[in-house]
Amino acid sequence: MIMGFGHDGQVTEARRVFDQMTEKDDVPWSSMIKVYERKGFELEALSLFRLMQLQGIRPNFPSMISTLSVCGSLATLNHGREVHAQLVRSLFDCDVYVCSVLITMYMKCGDLVNGKRVFDRFTSKDTVMWNSIITGYAQHGLGKEALQVFYDMVSSGVPPDEVTFIGVLSACSYTGRVKEGRAGKLNEAMNLIRDMSVEADACVWGALLGACRIHNRLDMAEVVAKKLLLLEPENTGHYILLSNIYSSQGRWRDVAALRSNMRVQSLSKSPGCSWIEVEKKVHTFTGGDITSHPEHAVILRMVEKLDGLIIEVGYSPDGSFVLHDVEEEEKVHNLRHHSEKLVTEREIVLRDANRFHHFKDGSCSCGDYW
Repeated sequence: MIMGFGHDGQVTEARRVFDQMTEKDDVPWSSMIKVYERKGFELEALSLFRLMQLQGIRPNFPSMISTLSVCGSLATLNHGREVHAQLVRSLFDCDVYVCSVLITMYMKCGDLVNGKRVFDRFTSKDTVMWNSIITGYAQHGLGKEALQVFYDMVSSGVPPDEVTFIGVLSACSYTGRVKEGRAGKLNEAMNLIRDMSVEADACVWGALLGACRIHNRLDMAEVVAKKLLLLEPENTGHYILLSNIYSSQGRWRDVAALRSNMRVQSLSKSPGCSWIEVEKKVHTFTGGDITSHPEHAVILRMVEKLDGLIIEVGYSPDGSFVLHDVEEEEKVHNLRHHSEKLVTEREIVLRDANRFHHFKDGSCSCGDYW
């Protein structure tokens, strides 16, 4: 019943059935964790996994796999390491599927060394495992490393699939490798879509609209956005992306018209949200909300201090990334309270809307392309 309610999207009902069970073995626990994981309730899934352990229920294979996926989504590295240790003790760590999930978890948490270590342990790697490491490197903007793994994959005789090529092309895009990935060729991309033997779906048009934003192609963006809004009229992401393109060009009347259209259709944008794990506790930050965290005053003082230090060495805030028609001083203030900036600690590893950026020796992993 728990999984049945979960499949129907009735998460509350699934939890009600779970709570009403007087005696529970590992099966209902893992089922409820799986429901939370599939439906995007990551914090609830992680909390339930902890409660399962506290009540003396030994986690089974499905519950550990679901929790690993959650740890990757939340970037809770310490919890992910604990689950990895449990898999080793349970002798599950030699499974190819488990290793693929482990690689993905470590890569999403930014622990590239352990992700690669898990990958290197296996001599007989399947396509999924190769894809996990390629996609992980691509997400971190490490195009050179992703391409090298791809070449190694081909040399070893493992056939690449569509996921492989998506990862490789993403890696080329992130690092501006035009020769390998044809990055930035928007006219060619438009012609390719028009010449396709099948009708392009929203995913294809959405990728092109994102490229228009990156390469400042407002003319093409308006054409692509019309296609997208016909295909998915209730998808707020398309409105927001086009609004962002207008904002970057200073076309505030068009921005206002789009937002008015969204209000008429009762569409609204969810605020940006970021997480960080500190001492095994997950801290959540929402863009624009600077007071909900109990230590917000200390955090904001540190942000102000860091802003002052980087301005002293020549940093100038780029107000074009603030997508509202406000004064420059207010734009700088808004940039200070982005959710990603509020969670940065110690390491210079940042993530924007699309990828990770690793700063080392004065340069970024994307080769300063983005």
